[in-house]
Amino acid sequence: MKLVNGFDLMDYAKKYHHVLPAFNTTNLEMTYAIARGLMEANLPGYIQISSNNLRLSNPRIISLIAQDAVKTSETPIALHLDHGKSFEDVKACVDAGFTSIMIDASHLPFEENVKECRRAVEYCHFYGIPVEAELGALQGKEEDVVNEAECKTDPDMVADFVERTGCDLLAVSVGNVHGLCLNPKIDIPLLTRIDEISSVPLVLHGGSGIPKEVIWEAKKHGLIKINYGSDLRKEYIRTFGEAYEANHNEHDVIHLSVESVDNVSRKAKELVTMINEN
Repeated sequence: MKLVNGFDLMDYAKKYHHVLPAFNTTNLEMTYAIARGLMEANLPGYIQISSNNLRLSNPRIISLIAQDAVKTSETPIALHLDHGKSFEDVKACVDAGFTSIMIDASHLPFEENVKECRRAVEYCHFYGIPVEAELGALQGKEEDVVNEAECKTDPDMVADFVERTGCDLLAVSVGNVHGLCLNPKIDIPLLTRIDEISSVPLVLHGGSGIPKEVIWEAKKHGLIKINYGSDLRKEYIRTFGEAYEANHNEHDVIHLSVESVDNVSRKAKELVTMINEN
């Protein structure tokens, strides 16, 4: 199966009542591992990469790797740009074959956020690709960007933001955090209120550390997509770290790379299965 369009993936999730995990990749090993984990679980989801991580590669290379990783799949898998920081990144990823896009202008004042999102939406929709936008801000560390302030999504701004941007998914801040150093405290009543107002499905960033029971409850209130980065990266780094601690002369890169794919794919399978148990 080729990479599926993001609109088709969301329709599939709605039809079969799935929550879609979006697993962050950085390189070839993690990309293959994510695809394998989803395929072994036979559950749909996203391979995604942030603008920040594209420093190690470029959109076209990641797209080619992802296309190869899913070529034997019978499971719907999309390729998503996570935290697209500029219109140039959005355009480059669409042109490279990404099938879903996030534009993240949440750090800007409201009107500027709307303007940047609208520009991305107009370009992506021309090619039939859905756009995720973000309203609010998360505490914690995303890649190498640290945010110490939390700004929960204001429900009173949601309807206007969604209508004016034309976004297809809305990432919200309801007590979710980036990274593993802070404890998420999901405000389900706030999520419920946002869901009642929003005309598009909702997204939670910072899925690592959120209990499965909370995710199951969030699923009842508009959640269609949840992002995981730290859990998988930890498995990848642990593979090499443990080998080095056991033998400071360890240098078998291929063996450890293959092992890292096994470990990351196991974690991806575990997470996508967990969030869809209920």
